[in-house]
This record gives sequence, C-alpha cells and structure tokens, in this order.
Amino acid sequence: MSEALVLVTFLVAVVVLTVLANRFRIPYPIVFVIGGVVLGFARHLPRPHVDPDVIMLLVVPPLLFGAAWNTDLIELRRNARPIGLHAVGLVIVTMLAVAAVVHATVPGFSWPLAFTLGAIVSPPDAVASEAIFARLAVPRRIAAIVNGECLMNDATALVLYRFALAAAVTGAFSLARASVAFLIVAAGGVAVGVAVAFVLEGALRYWARRGYGDSLVATVVFLLAPFAAYLAAEELRVSGVLAAVAGGLLLSRRSTTFIDSETRVLGTSVWRLLIFVLNAFAFLLIGLQLGGIVESLEPHARDYALYGLLLAVTVIVVRIAWIFPATYVPRFLSRRLRKHDAYPPWQPIAVLSWSGMRGIVSLAIALALPYTLGDQPFPQRSVAIFFTFCVVFVTLVFQGLTLGPLIEWLGVTESSRGRRREANLRVRALEAGIAKLHAEGAKRTTPLEREILQRILDEYAQRIDVLRGKAAKEEAVEAQESRVDRSLQKIALAAERQTILTMRAAGEIPDEIYRSIEYDLDLATLRLS
Repeated sequence: MSEALVLVTFLVAVVVLTVLANRFRIPYPIVFVIGGVVLGFARHLPRPHVDPDVIMLLVVPPLLFGAAWNTDLIELRRNARPIGLHAVGLVIVTMLAVAAVVHATVPGFSWPLAFTLGAIVSPPDAVASEAIFARLAVPRRIAAIVNGECLMNDATALVLYRFALAAAVTGAFSLARASVAFLIVAAGGVAVGVAVAFVLEGALRYWARRGYGDSLVATVVFLLAPFAAYLAAEELRVSGVLAAVAGGLLLSRRSTTFIDSETRVLGTSVWRLLIFVLNAFAFLLIGLQLGGIVESLEPHARDYALYGLLLAVTVIVVRIAWIFPATYVPRFLSRRLRKHDAYPPWQPIAVLSWSGMRGIVSLAIALALPYTLGDQPFPQRSVAIFFTFCVVFVTLVFQGLTLGPLIEWLGVTESSRGRRREANLRVRALEAGIAKLHAEGAKRTTPLEREILQRILDEYAQRIDVLRGKAAKEEAVEAQESRVDRSLQKIALAAERQTILTMRAAGEIPDEIYRSIEYDLDLATLRLS
C-alpha cells in the first residue's frame, strides 16, 4: 500500500507543480526542487528506500543521452576550447575547493569523502540550464557553451566521483595510477558508446529493409540505447557515462539518414516526457527523504544548513573566479587566438559565470551513494545528500530566478536577431521548394495538375510573405485530397529538407533552428501520409 501511495503522491505532485510552473512561468526544475522541500516536511507520507544502483541506472544514462542528442555538434566543435576548460578544469577546481572547505569545516569528512562530495556538486546541470534558457533570450554562443559544458562536465564529474568513491572504500589513492586509469576509462567509454550506436543503427536499417521496423520499434530502440551503452561500458569497467554521451551524439547526428518523419515526431515527444518525468522523480524522491535526513541531523540540523549554504556559495564563487580568467587570459597569451576570437565584452561573460545551476545529475549521484561501506554504514551519507540538496536548491532557485533579470539588466539578448535568422533560414528552405516545384512543372501537362501546382506555389509564396512580414497573418492551408497534390507537396518538402540538411552539414544552421524547421517538415509530411 505504501508503494501505491508513493506513486499516487508522485503523480499528483507532478501535475500540481507543473501547473504552477506554467502559471507563474517558472522553469519546471525550480518548481520541482521547491516542491521537493514541501514534500520533505509533509506528515504521514512514506519515505521510500530505493536501491542506489537503480537510481544511477534509471536516471543518469537517459538524461545524458538526451542532452547529447540535443547538442549541436558543430557548435560543440566551434567552442571546444572554452567548453573543455570549463568541463574539465572548472570541475576539478570546484571539486578541490569544495573538498577543502568541507574537510576544514565539517567534522567527520575525511579527504576521500570530501572529494566524493566535491565531485557530486561540481557539475552544472544540462537539463536545468536548458529549461531556464528556453524562457530567456540568451545569446546562442552562451547557450552553446553552457550546454556543451554541462554535457561534458557531467562525464568528468562522474568519472572523478568513481575514483573518489573507490578511494573512500579502499582508503588508498595514487594520482599517477588514477590519471592513467582516467584516460583509459574515458577512451574506453567513448569507444563503447560509438560501437553501440553503430550496432543499433545497423539493426534499425536491417529491420527497415526487411519491413519489420516501424516508428514504435525505432522509438523503443532509442529508449534502449542509453542503457545499452551504459551497461556495456560498465561491464567492461570503462565509463558508462561517456558511453551514453558518445552514443547520443553519434546517433543524433546520423539519425536523419535512417529514421522517418513519424519516428522523429514520436521519439521527440517520448523523450521530452521521459526527461520531464525523470526530473520530477529525482527532485520529489529526495524531497520524500529530506524529512528523515533532517531528523537524523538533529540537534545540529541548523549548523549543517549553514555548512550547506557555505558550500553553495563556494561553488558559485569558484565559477565566477574561474570563468573570467579562463576567458581573457588565453587571449592575452595568444595573439593568434585574439585574431580569430577577439576579447568578448564582460557582460556575456558575467551571464556565463552566473549560469552554474546544479540539478538532477548531482541529486541522482548523491542518492546513488551506497548505504554501506564494507560492513559499516557509509559515513556521512545523509550529510552528503543534505549538502547536495542545499547546493542544488541555492544555485537552482537563486541563480535560476535571477538569471533572467541579470540578462535584461546587462542587455545581453539576441531574441529579435535569433527570430530573424530563423525566419531567413526558413525562407531559404521554402525558396528551394519553390524552385523544385517550378522544375517539376514542366512535367505536369494537364490543366488539373497545373492548377494544383499553382495553388501549392501560391501557398509557399504566402508562407514566405508571412516570414518576411508582408502578410498580417499566416492563412490556414486547406487540406488537399488528390494524389497529385500530395505528390507535389512531398516533392517540395523533400527539397526543403535537403536544403536545411545541406546548410546544417556546412555549419550554416545551428541545431536548435534545424530541429525546429525539421519538426515542422515532419508534421507536414505526416499530414500528407
């Protein structure tokens, strides 16, 4: 009965909190973390006991795979230097700073435990940043750097977490051996992820050729992908996290060549729901456990809350202290870098330094801490989870709610520019469709075919006028019934799709705009099926 009550409580809380998030236009991770606090101190609710390995398996691989799927690979390459500096250097520095602070101030935290906690809270969260940036007019490069950093630093932090946890278990640590092992584990994880991606792609292509595949089968395969990559890598004792990331990046880039419109539309909806539910699950699960954790910290719960606030301030200050030098010092030292990438103004860098919200990945790792260490209870497990929640709460709520006003105050926005760019790219795709229809017109000789062709050309011209602002509003397209009409529209849509694919391959169109246009084309293709 308690399991049923937990499920009902979870579903009701998700619905209520989502309505509140939409009502007050607040990113849902912020509302979920606040809702978790409320649930944590509600009376008569069960406190679930969940296997840590299950939490790590169910939450982390799909979240990182989903983040990798939505990552713009070209933007990732363009911003590889700042992303690498933040995803590796900043994570290590944050881990060291947090470890030093917690070891010096909190009784009972040995160095291995302090490093474990530092690895847990060091990575900003991709899901949190995406949810917050979606409501803000953040410049595209800032969003690309933060999203790329969040994707890669999760992998870095989780590998460091594994080493720190192993040191806590064994009581021994060798920097030389750990460095070599880090490289082997990382390279092995990437290799496994690439291999799994190619195997799954081959299976989907084979089933499609034999007529066995459909959108449901393909969607289930994509749901399987992060777990297959993660488990295979973990079985080989390499990084399951990097395997999930590598598999997501590769399958995302290659998926356009072997999945159809229906699978894309269905898969997008399924993944959006999955990421949403996993966020809700992690935040509310830790909320249900929070009351018991606070009780176990009595009579010093207030002191631990102050320690948690100190750690939150530490991760915020360390990020600010790192971002500005990491941005300007390399340019100061390299004339070649200054020539190709001049000194940016300080305002966007300030926004970047304030975009360090922690979120679900840190919570999932904290919840995945083992209950025992050998034959003894894991030392300071409840304290580590409580500190993690404090850091997530402060960074997500405080920084997340103040990021929008900060962007407006600093004048760092490109909303109109972004809309204009998307409109221009859509116009280019539509013009390609018109050119293809004109070429097709020479093959259409009957009056009916020419009438239908002209009607579709008029529709495309009207859509271009709408995008260019020449029409007051976009007219609804009348449903076409005839076979000829559907054939011509599919030809034009194929030309549009090929054009945006060419622009994407050439790096002229970022993935966020590409996927927006592709989604519209998918819906139009489904309408003609």
